[in-house]
Amino acid sequence: MAEDGLRTGGLSSGLAVILNGGDKRECSSKSRLVSYCDEFGHQSVERTLEHIFDLPYKSIIPLTGPIDTNLIRAIIKNDFVRFHRNLDTLGSNRDGLYIDRSSGSNTVAIDESSICGDIRIIKPPLLLESLGMFSSARANVCVWKGKWMYEVILETSGIQQLGWATLSCPFTDHKGVGDADDSYAFDGKRVSKWNKEAETYGQSWVSGDVIGCCIDLDNDEISFYRNGMSLGVAFHGIRKMGAGGGYYPAISLSQGERCELNFGGRPFKYPIEGFLTLQAPPSANSLATRLLRCLSRLVEMQCTERAEFNSVEKLRRLKRFVPLEELFDPVSRGICKEFFALLDAERGSMEYIGWGSLFSFMMEVFGTQTPHDYTSMDKVLDLFLEFQGSKLILEHVINALSCSCKTASLVLTECPYTGPYPYLALACHMLRREELMLLWWKSSDFEWSFEGFLSRKSPNKQDLQCMMPSVWWPGSCEDVSYESNMMLTTTALSGAISKIEEKHRDLCRLVMQFIPPTMPLQLPGSVFRTFLQNLLLKNRGADRNVPPPGVSSNSVIVSLYTVILHFLSEGFAVGDNCGWMKGCGINAESDVGFLHRGGQQTFPMGLFLKNDPHRSDISRLGGSFSHLSKSNPVTDQEAEVVRWEEGCMDDEETRVTHLTRQQPCCCSNYDVDFTRVLKDPIRHTAKGARVHCSTIPERSAHVAAECSAGTLNDEIADKPSSSDQSEPEFDYRPVQHLMIVPRESNFSTATLREEELLDAMLLLYHIGLAPNFKQASHYMSHQSQSISLLEETDKQIKERACGEQLKHLKEARSIYREEVIDCVRHCAWYRISLFSRWKQRGMYAACMWSVQLLLVLSKMDSIFCYIPEFYVEALVDCFHVLRKSDPPFVPSSLLIKQGLASFLGLLFVTFVVTHFNDPRISSADLRDLLLQSISVLVQYKEFMAAFESNVAATQRMPKALLSAFDNRSWIPVTNILLRLCKGSGFGSSKHGESSSSSIVFQILLREACIDDDELFSAFLNRLFNYLSWTMTEFSVSVRDMQEKHRVLEFQQRKCSVIFDLSCNLARVLEFCTREIPQAFLTGADTNLRRLTELVVFILNHITSAADAEFFDLSLRRHGQYPEKVNRGMILAPLAGIILNLLDASAQTECKEKQNDVVGVFASMDCLDTVHCGFQYLLEYNWAGSFRGDAYLAKVADLEQFLRLLISRTRSWEVKTAAYSNEIDGEDGMCCICYACEADSRFVPCSHTSCFGCITRHLLNCQRCFFCNATVVEVVRMDSKTG
Repeated sequence: MAEDGLRTGGLSSGLAVILNGGDKRECSSKSRLVSYCDEFGHQSVERTLEHIFDLPYKSIIPLTGPIDTNLIRAIIKNDFVRFHRNLDTLGSNRDGLYIDRSSGSNTVAIDESSICGDIRIIKPPLLLESLGMFSSARANVCVWKGKWMYEVILETSGIQQLGWATLSCPFTDHKGVGDADDSYAFDGKRVSKWNKEAETYGQSWVSGDVIGCCIDLDNDEISFYRNGMSLGVAFHGIRKMGAGGGYYPAISLSQGERCELNFGGRPFKYPIEGFLTLQAPPSANSLATRLLRCLSRLVEMQCTERAEFNSVEKLRRLKRFVPLEELFDPVSRGICKEFFALLDAERGSMEYIGWGSLFSFMMEVFGTQTPHDYTSMDKVLDLFLEFQGSKLILEHVINALSCSCKTASLVLTECPYTGPYPYLALACHMLRREELMLLWWKSSDFEWSFEGFLSRKSPNKQDLQCMMPSVWWPGSCEDVSYESNMMLTTTALSGAISKIEEKHRDLCRLVMQFIPPTMPLQLPGSVFRTFLQNLLLKNRGADRNVPPPGVSSNSVIVSLYTVILHFLSEGFAVGDNCGWMKGCGINAESDVGFLHRGGQQTFPMGLFLKNDPHRSDISRLGGSFSHLSKSNPVTDQEAEVVRWEEGCMDDEETRVTHLTRQQPCCCSNYDVDFTRVLKDPIRHTAKGARVHCSTIPERSAHVAAECSAGTLNDEIADKPSSSDQSEPEFDYRPVQHLMIVPRESNFSTATLREEELLDAMLLLYHIGLAPNFKQASHYMSHQSQSISLLEETDKQIKERACGEQLKHLKEARSIYREEVIDCVRHCAWYRISLFSRWKQRGMYAACMWSVQLLLVLSKMDSIFCYIPEFYVEALVDCFHVLRKSDPPFVPSSLLIKQGLASFLGLLFVTFVVTHFNDPRISSADLRDLLLQSISVLVQYKEFMAAFESNVAATQRMPKALLSAFDNRSWIPVTNILLRLCKGSGFGSSKHGESSSSSIVFQILLREACIDDDELFSAFLNRLFNYLSWTMTEFSVSVRDMQEKHRVLEFQQRKCSVIFDLSCNLARVLEFCTREIPQAFLTGADTNLRRLTELVVFILNHITSAADAEFFDLSLRRHGQYPEKVNRGMILAPLAGIILNLLDASAQTECKEKQNDVVGVFASMDCLDTVHCGFQYLLEYNWAGSFRGDAYLAKVADLEQFLRLLISRTRSWEVKTAAYSNEIDGEDGMCCICYACEADSRFVPCSHTSCFGCITRHLLNCQRCFFCNATVVEVVRMDSKTG
């Protein structure tokens, strides 16, 4: 009976089996052959067939005739079917389920009569989207006993309530599943379970998650699964129902949410053991699955024979073993004929089998890990395509591959061939066949499945924890091994992302190559262009806070952007596979990427001027397209192509281009300097994470060949390359030309141009990448803050070794540590997925290209207004992303050095300073974006030098900033002025603030103010108004908190922001008194009096007893540094204002003509407040604001001023009393201030007041105080004549 024991490795004893005793290198010496020897030569074929069909030993009688297809089909129909008939019993007991068949169908679907709101099936069979604010629906099936489930594939990840409900659950515009009795739901957006009330449950979900909704009516429980992992039992003790009145699958979706339901019409992604599908599988599924297993064993045997040919050949000679090649053809065809006959007999089973057993079979043959079995896959495809029904079921396989790309998660242990990679690899291999590419293109789901292939699931918190189990950051107290573990983890994940992106490029390249069989004949690229245009059209408004329904997944946009960026930066071709790009209107004399070619650049204006459907509603710099086409029509000559030479805006000596010896950063050989950063990005990142973070919101590829005169360093660690791919894995076969078949087409016959791809890429960046980079910036900032809080808490724990406070500190430390770990994981993920080196180089080159285009077109008024706004938005955002990239693309010093002439000096800086107040830009938000960009850059010394060296900045910016200081832009302008002027004020040099100030711009600002008196007067008036408003708001907020006896986080934040604004405005005012003192000391004393009133007003609020109690508390926010919350921030500029005016008064030669500073202060009504405020200034501890004893002389000057003020006050009181007696009973006093004589008359109404009051009033309003008449003129009156 030895033969019964010789079934080794799944192969029958009648088949030669190779048992490997070691690795493949020792295979020849250690392999041994196991075979049944008795009568083997006469019965080997029968035993082989028994193994293939998994039949009992000697169940096939000795064969006397030839092995052909008919014989194989007879074996299947007789022996195979009879033996396997009763093996599949799962799902036969389906008692406890009722399907409403009123529609005449036995299919489980959505009951249309149950829909509340607006839920629509946007793609059969059950892909749903809510177009209403809140929509609900039930299925047409209910269960009352047993264990059942259905799956939901999330297309979006917003508010959705998924679960079970009875007919008694009411659906309204505000209530849905889980909002009533006998209604149960899970919502992963809010991480809650719902049964009338919400409770925390489960995990947050992301797009692409598969949610299993399970109901166990044997144990009265409902549970949910996320990607096959249990989230725990959500509900216990649910009410039992009777027959025909049980629980229905039900969902509620908020507006724009999409999900795909699967009640069993397709195989589940993650079936749960013991739970049945609501829709029974087709009867043909069991036999079809077993037939495919037989085919799988046949293919496996052939692979074994192919791999060990020498050993099998030896056995064949000894035992007359029949060659498998002679069996493969008849056996495989016999199996396929039975398989497709089965499908024909039950046509409704094709989708289920295509998505299930056939999909699994093809993945098994192809292999999920490399090396893939291309040979076997090709043999299977050749075999299938011989049959009539194969194309329809292969279309289902392609759609199943696309869906799997959406739902596949990255698994660390499977890197780098994980996530959607294996499905993309198989799809690319299949679609290299022209008949399958044509089949896919003709399918109604082409664009939908194309988006599916480009999808990539984002991880949630728990996913990141699985992918990065060990977390480390500089200064952490974690295990030392965590650092190396995290580096290994991030390296593995980076490799996985690189493999997925490589397959995305392969797929898009195949689509670009594909020539659609239409009349007239299309050029390569037309299919990809149409897909791209339709995707952009569908995603209009995707950048809004609440996107419209129907927009694509963000991952699709990101993937498509990444593909195009790689093509433009690295080049299209792999070998000569994209030779169609050459000679078709594209400069392809080399393989250098489009963005790096240099020399003469061109851009077709038709991209801006054509009224394409997918572009017509895009906002332009000058307004809407429809408005511009009427108000600013463009001639045909202007609508052609604009040409310019790279670097044409630069000086010859400083020009940096791709053709000069010194090349731009994207093509410079600086990477050696960053070897350490690339090897240890975690360490570098955390060190750089604590740089200054602006309070203003900031919206803001290896090159395949030489960039003309130079090459990139080959040592870059993460440069994408195909060189490390085995030949079979990267085998690339171009799609051949197809025969022309009639079909209507709306494709453009023009060749797809690289400029079109650049245009689309910028729009994709704007709607898809910018939000991701913003989120990455948030996590990086939060990481820095959390690490600081954790370190501060550790320090406090060491200082306080016992007590209740120690307990609270340890609890706080645990919270901060979890926040840090979460931030480190998210930052690492964004670094892996967004900040790889080749992407940064491509982004840099794209910025250079687009900013040159914008500067060239800015000289063409008729064209400039047609430029889409997203060009500017993408440029600004992309530039700041590169500036803050983690790890940095290039250090700021090198960025300045190499980009000063070609990027910062005459390109980016030139553009922002020229256009932040350009009237041709109609959008105020866009101008604000440019202004905020300046505000951010001037915070850094290196970038300040770029502004100082830029001609456009020095000529335009000073006056433009003063003009832009208006109701909308005064905050960013204030910050810019503060940065330009800081370090020169009283007490501002303690912490080295002068490092980023600019003497150059201080001089230019002073000259601008002196040269344009009207401009400066308007600026000064607004400066007074805004400072008065901010201090009033601050005082009111503090008083409000005091009255309520509590401090809320929002109120603290408001007070802190307003106080910072007040301090900044006060510093700008201090600069004005230092550089332009004559505006206050000469002429009318209006400015001096307003200044005096402001100083006294601020001192009163800062020193008043009512505000003092809550002052520090209102400013001290969580995690804020102590130096940001002291009164000296506002007191210092006030002291500086007084000292500046005193110094200027002392230096003025004609003192008799200047205004009296001390006298104006002495004339204030609230003299006690003035004295108290100045006394507080003198008593304040200024030592903390100065280095050394420099402040002592300044304080002495303030003491001298206070003595003069007290003396002058007494004289003023005597004079005022005498003057009051003199005019007592007369009508000569100003009825506005009651302090001065009414010496001015208004024309034409003839009302009177003092000149100071009317002058100040006319700064903001041109109407009379009293009668509201328009004041044409103010006439000074003689006090004697009236």
